[in-house]
Amino acid sequence: MPAAVNWNNLKAPTRTNISLHNAKVSSRFTTMESRSSVNFSGHQYLRQRLVLSILTGKHVRIDKIRSEDKDPGLRDYEVSLLRLLEKVTNGSVIEISVTGTAVLLKPGVVSGGPITHDCPLSRSIGYFLEPLIMIAPFSKKPFQLTLRGITTDDNDLSVDLIRTVTLPHLQLFGISDGLELRIKRRGAPPEGGGEVQFLCPIVKEVKTLNFVDPGKIKRIRGIACVHLAFFMKGIYTILKYSPRHAVRVNPQFSNRMIDASRSVLNRFIPDIYLYSDVYKGDESGKSPGYALSLLAESTTSAIHCSEAVSTPGETPEDIALLATRALLSEIRHGGCVDRKHQSLVLLMMVLGSEDIGQCRMGEPSVRTIQFLRDIKIFFGSVFNITPADPTDSSNTELLYSCLGTGYVNVNRSLA
Repeated sequence: MPAAVNWNNLKAPTRTNISLHNAKVSSRFTTMESRSSVNFSGHQYLRQRLVLSILTGKHVRIDKIRSEDKDPGLRDYEVSLLRLLEKVTNGSVIEISVTGTAVLLKPGVVSGGPITHDCPLSRSIGYFLEPLIMIAPFSKKPFQLTLRGITTDDNDLSVDLIRTVTLPHLQLFGISDGLELRIKRRGAPPEGGGEVQFLCPIVKEVKTLNFVDPGKIKRIRGIACVHLAFFMKGIYTILKYSPRHAVRVNPQFSNRMIDASRSVLNRFIPDIYLYSDVYKGDESGKSPGYALSLLAESTTSAIHCSEAVSTPGETPEDIALLATRALLSEIRHGGCVDRKHQSLVLLMMVLGSEDIGQCRMGEPSVRTIQFLRDIKIFFGSVFNITPADPTDSSNTELLYSCLGTGYVNVNRSLA
């Protein structure tokens, strides 16, 4: 028989006991909240931290954004990026302080679908497209994103390199069918006028990468863009030849860039094809400029790229030699992935299936080093980085390996 309970001896909980109990509950909820939120300071690496927040669902707070600057707070292109992320997601909450020096993102569901956005002229379309490429495969609906603004500048990846280099890197992870970037109009700084359409399918999960053989360079391709403008009988006409860009300049600038680049590249490999992508009228944008994009592909489909954009006082030959030497530097840097796309490949490796993924790259850039630290904070994943060839002390290439998290696109099941 169970012992009888003396109800008269039971005491009501005291105020001290209640306060201690509430303190424990409050502490538990505070701990849970801290585990699901991340804090950073400074404006550097804003894009990658917003991307990692959306993919993991963790709240991120970034403060002290240019707090010591004469013009503190977020810039117009950063605010525009936040608005774009709000468009491509459903249920996201973005809070910006009055001074603009702090921002809080509570991410929602990546919805995708048809979206149009006008980018400010302070940064090119590539600034906005790079982070969206990282989250687009994990949306609820396939992306149909239209961006308007500057298509090429000297700060971010141009739409040409994104189309010819960035998207093929996504294909390494099984993201291919329906993946496309259409360049409808080109736009050079400062007035822009360009327009692109980004189409991306959705996937349930990405494949594990095992890319350790860089191979040998077998061919080099390039795009030279020139936009032309001249006065004819009082009518201002703009023509655009799009090898990379020469807006409102001599049409021979295209050939001069190609000849100057070939004068260096012909020493190394015979399979070189540099061509002009021609746009006319409204498709040429509103401002003049010219540029050259180059990419080198190896026997194992490793791609290295470079580009150079016109600046006042520089000749087409200067631009061509600058882009060519940058390409040779990327090739010498080695690995299967160039420095501009290290972060994208490392992120997809973390999101891969629960298996060991490996990729051979050159030494990490400063941005890549910080990205690895941020990945550890958001995902808890750590890369094992070892020399690719321990027997060769002159070889600076590294082997990056990690265990995939088995990330599954839960947004896809909500469609």
